[in-house]
Amino acid sequence: MKGSVIIVSWKYEKDGYTVVKTCAWSPPGDHPVGCGLRLYVKDGKLVKVEGDPAHPITNGRLCPRCLALTEYIYHPQRIIYPMKRDKADRGKDKWTRITWDEAYDMIEKNVTEIKAKYGPESIFSVIGTGRDMWHTVPFVTFGALGSPNFSYIHSGWSCYGPRCSITVYTMGAGYPEIDYAAQFQEDRFDNPEYKLPECLIVWGKEPLKSNADGLFGHAIVDMMKRGTKLIVVDPRLTWLANRAEYWLQLRPGTDAALALGMLNVIINEDLYDHEFATKWCHGFEDLKKRVQEYPPEKVAEITWVPKEKIIAAARFYANAKPASISWGLATDQKPNGVQHAHALCALMAICGNIDVPGGVLLGAPSFAAPMWWGWDSLPPELQEKRLGAKEYPAVSTAISTVQPDLPLDAMETGKPYPLKMSWVMSSNPIACPTAAPQRWDKAFKNLDFNVVCDLFMTPSAASFGDLFLPVAAFPEKDGIVATHYGSITMFLGAINKAIQVGECKSDDEILLELGKRLNPSVFPWNNIEEFLDWELDQYIPGMKFAELREKGWALPPWQYKKYEKGTQTFDQKPGFITPTGKLELSSTLFEQWGEDPLPYYEEPPYSPYSTPELAKEYPFILTTGARSWVYFHSEQRMVKSLREIHPDPITEIHPDAAERLGIKNGDWVYIENMFGKAKQKAKLTLGIDPRVVHSEHAWWFPEKKAEGPNPSGVYDANINNLVPHKHIGKLGFGAPYKCMICKVYKAEA
Repeated sequence: MKGSVIIVSWKYEKDGYTVVKTCAWSPPGDHPVGCGLRLYVKDGKLVKVEGDPAHPITNGRLCPRCLALTEYIYHPQRIIYPMKRDKADRGKDKWTRITWDEAYDMIEKNVTEIKAKYGPESIFSVIGTGRDMWHTVPFVTFGALGSPNFSYIHSGWSCYGPRCSITVYTMGAGYPEIDYAAQFQEDRFDNPEYKLPECLIVWGKEPLKSNADGLFGHAIVDMMKRGTKLIVVDPRLTWLANRAEYWLQLRPGTDAALALGMLNVIINEDLYDHEFATKWCHGFEDLKKRVQEYPPEKVAEITWVPKEKIIAAARFYANAKPASISWGLATDQKPNGVQHAHALCALMAICGNIDVPGGVLLGAPSFAAPMWWGWDSLPPELQEKRLGAKEYPAVSTAISTVQPDLPLDAMETGKPYPLKMSWVMSSNPIACPTAAPQRWDKAFKNLDFNVVCDLFMTPSAASFGDLFLPVAAFPEKDGIVATHYGSITMFLGAINKAIQVGECKSDDEILLELGKRLNPSVFPWNNIEEFLDWELDQYIPGMKFAELREKGWALPPWQYKKYEKGTQTFDQKPGFITPTGKLELSSTLFEQWGEDPLPYYEEPPYSPYSTPELAKEYPFILTTGARSWVYFHSEQRMVKSLREIHPDPITEIHPDAAERLGIKNGDWVYIENMFGKAKQKAKLTLGIDPRVVHSEHAWWFPEKKAEGPNPSGVYDANINNLVPHKHIGKLGFGAPYKCMICKVYKAEA
C-alpha cells in the first residue's frame, strides 16, 4: 500500500486573525498523535485555540490541556530568557538573566574542563516524556557533549522502555500498538482492509486520560460505538472498566500471574490458533508446560480476581476474531514487569492477533532509531563505558540509555567512575520519575555543573540548576510528530511555528546551535528546516518538511502480516528478527542473559505475602501513577483553570477502610511506609479494593517559594518518597511504583 496524504492549507487569514494549523506534540504534554489544532494569532500573540476537524484521527477533539494553552504559554511564572546562578547559590532565588551566547560559552567552558579532567563519560543527560525530545536529548548527549551516558532516571526504566525492549527481543519488532485504523487516514474504520476488533483488552492503562505514546485514547470509544467489547484489567474502576464486559480488579503487582492464568485456560481448552503457534512461534510446548503451574484456582488466590471471571475473560478474548491488547504503564512498574510483558506477548501471539487487521500492529524491525542518533560519533572505547552496558545487556541492547538507577549509584559512590555534569531536558527529576527523590536531589547538588532546559522554574531547576535554558512550547517551533518515537510510526504530522515568546528556543534549535559549537562535523545542517528535512527522510525518503507542512500529515508505507511478506526482517525473508527467526514464546536472549526464558510470576518485594511482618504495620497495598484529565505528570500545576478543576493531590481509599481509620472524604492524610511519607487529600471511592489505596504522583506547588531544601513543596505530597531505589527486576527493568505497602492515617489539622 502506498503512503497517503491529505492536502490542507497550514496558514491563512480569517476575521482579522492569522490562523496556523499545527499538530500538538510537546511541550506541554500529552498529545499522542499530534492532536490537530488551529491557533488564532493576533499582533504576534496566541489568543485562541480550536481543534482542527480536518485532523484524520482527533477530528477536532481536544483535551483541557490544549484548551488552556494560552494560560500556559503566557503565564507570568514562565522563564523566557536564559538564566544563570552561582554554584554556591543552588537552592536560592539568585538567578540573573544572560544572553544565549553567554549561556553557550558557559556550557562550552564547563564541558571542555570537565572532559579534560574526568573524561567525557563523566557527563550524563536526563530526559522525561518529551515527545520530540526523544531524538534531541540523545543527539545532544552523544553528538554534542560526546558522552555515552544518556539516561531516563525512572527506577527500572519503569515506563515504556521495558515493553518496547521485550517486543524487540521476542518479536524483533517495534512497539505493538492496537489497530485503531490510524494508518487509514482518509476513511479510517471504513477502509476495506480494516476489520474492527471484536474484543479489546485494556491492561493497566487509562487511555482516555493518558492518550499514551501513539494511541489516541478516544479512538477506543469510537471502536466501542461500532461494536468492540472490552476486558479491562485495573485495580481501580475507570470509565472504560465501568463499560467493559469484564472488569478484572486484580491485586496490584500480580499481572503476570493473571496473564499466565488466562494462557492456561486458552491452551488447555484448545482455544489458540494452532497454525500461528506452530508455524510462527518458538517455544509453544515449553509455554504449554509452564502455564500448567498457573491454574485459575491458584491465580485467583494470587490476584484476588475470582476464578470464574478469569476463565470467562480468557474464553471471551480467545474466541473473538480479531482481538487486540492495549498494554499500559502498569506493565512496566513492578520488578516482575518483563515477565508480565512476555506473557502478554504470548496472549497476542497464540490467538493469532499479531499484525492482522483489528489485531496488534507491529512496528519497524528496530526500536526507536532516533534514540541512537549521534551514537556512531563516539569512539568504541567510549561506547563501552556506558553505565550498565555490561551488567544489564537487556537494557543496553535495544535502548540507547544507561540503566536508569546507575547514575545515582555513580554520583553517590564515584564508581565505576565519577559523574560531574548533568544535562536535564524535558524532565523534572525530583518531582516526578525518581524513586527516593531526595537522594537524587542531594546527588545532583554535588555535581560540578547542571544545565536545566525547561519552561518553568521547576523544583529540580530551583534546587540544583546552574544554568537555565528557556524552551519553546510547540506553538513556538517547527517540528515533526512521529508516533512512538519511530518505533511504530502510524502518523507523521507537521508542528508549525505560530508565535515567538521572549528568547525561547526549541529543543532542536538548542541541539543544532550547541552541536555546531562543540562538534560541528556531526551537525552539518545550517538551519532547522535542513535538519527537519533530514529527520523526515528517515521516515519517508525524499519528503521535505515544506511538503509535510503544506499537506499537514502523512503516512509511511503500511501493510499487514509483514512477517509473511519478508518486510519484518532485514534480509526480506519471512519471519521475525529473533535468533530463531520466529516469535519467541521462550526467549533465547533471556536465557543467554541468565533469566528464565519463559514468563513466570514473582511476588512483589513488599506485600502481605512476601513481607507479612511489615504488612502488619503497613496493611495497605499502595499503587500510584494513574493519569489525570488536566495534568501531564508534573506539568501544568501553575495553570489556574486546570488547578481549579484539580486543586489538590488525591489519595483514593475505600469508604470501609476510611471509616475504620476515622477518615472522611476531603481529609488530609499521611501515606507512610518504611521509606518515607507524603501528605495528600483523601477521596473516598467504591472503585478500589478496601485493601488498596491509590496516591497521585508528580505533585508540586508553584505557589510556594522555589527555594530551600523543599522547593515549591516538592516533597510534601511526593509519593515517590515511599518508593525505594533500585528494587528492580533481574534484567534491570521494572520497579515497584505500583505495588508498595503503606499505612494511612489522618493528618493533623
